[in-house]
Amino acid sequence: MTAMIEPTTNLTKPVAIWYNRVAEEARKTLVGQDLPFQLIVVALLAKGHVLLEGVPGTAKTLMAKTLAHLVQADFARVQFTPDLMPSDVIGTYVYQLNDGDFRLRKGPLFTNILLGDEINRAPAKTQSALLEAMEERQVTIEGNRFPLPGLFMVMATQNPIEFEGTYPLPEAQLDRFLFKIPVTYAPLAAEQDLLRRIHNGFDAHNLATAQLTAVIDPRVVGQLQELVRKVTVEDGIFQYITAISDATRKSRDLLLGGSPRASIGLLTGAKAYAAVQGRDFIVPDDIKFLVPYVFSHRILLRPEAEIEGLTPTTLLERILGEVAVPR
Repeated sequence: MTAMIEPTTNLTKPVAIWYNRVAEEARKTLVGQDLPFQLIVVALLAKGHVLLEGVPGTAKTLMAKTLAHLVQADFARVQFTPDLMPSDVIGTYVYQLNDGDFRLRKGPLFTNILLGDEINRAPAKTQSALLEAMEERQVTIEGNRFPLPGLFMVMATQNPIEFEGTYPLPEAQLDRFLFKIPVTYAPLAAEQDLLRRIHNGFDAHNLATAQLTAVIDPRVVGQLQELVRKVTVEDGIFQYITAISDATRKSRDLLLGGSPRASIGLLTGAKAYAAVQGRDFIVPDDIKFLVPYVFSHRILLRPEAEIEGLTPTTLLERILGEVAVPR
C-alpha cells in the first residue's frame, strides 16, 4: 500500500524516506549495483532520461524492470535493430476494414518507463523518433500531437565494446539523456551472493520470486518530483555550474563542450540528488559528484587529445580541479 506524503519542516525529507524504501526493496533483485540504481532513481525524480552503458549480463534490463515494479509503472521494452522503423516505436494509423476508417495504433512509447535496448543498433531515423518524446513528452504522428503519460522515462542501453552493426548516437540524441551511467561488473562477493540467490530459486525473469513490494505509485512519484523542485539553490551554485559548463566549451581538448541543457541537467539532477540525501539545499559536492554522469556523453574530444590518452572522465576531473568551488 502507498500513502500520501506527510508535511514536514524539511520539505524534501519525504524524498529521502521514499528513496530509502525503494533502494531497500531493489536490493532483493539487484546485487552490487546500488550506485547505478541510485542514479536512475535520481533521474526519475528529476524527470530525466538515462543511458546505461555496459556489457551484456550486468543487470541493465533488470534495473528497469525493478524500478517499474517498485513504482507500479507501466513498462515497455523495445529491442532496437537495424530494420526497426520509427512507426514501430511511436505508432501509426491503421486502416480498419470494418468501418473504412483509420485508427491510431499506439506504439510502445506510450508507457511510463520505456527500455530502449541496444539503442545504438537502430539507424538515426529511428533513434530520432525519441527526440520529441524525450524533450516535449509528446509525439507527433501524421501531423497530430499526442501527449505521453505524466510519468515518462526512457532508459536506453548500449554495449561499449561492440561496434559491428551499430550506429553512433547523434549529439542531439545524447543531449536528451540526463545521465550516462556506466554499469560495470559487480564485486566478486556480490556476484557470489547472486549465485546463491539463483541456487535458492531466484529468477530474474520472474520478479515474483524476489517478493518485491511496490512502495510508491506514479501519483506519489509526481508529488516527489514537485518536492524536488523546491530544493534551495544559492547564487554561488548557479555560478559554479555555469563556470564548469563554460570551461568545457573553452577547453582546447574538446570539439564540443557542454550545452545549456547540460547546465540545466546538472542543476535539476543535483536538486534530486540532494533531496535523496535528505537535504533541501545543494552543496558543491553534489555538483562534483554528478558532473561525470551529466557531461561525459555531451562533450566531444579532439582526435589529438584521444591519441594522448585523454578521456572524457579525466578531462572533467581536470576541469573540476581548476574551477573555483563556491564557499
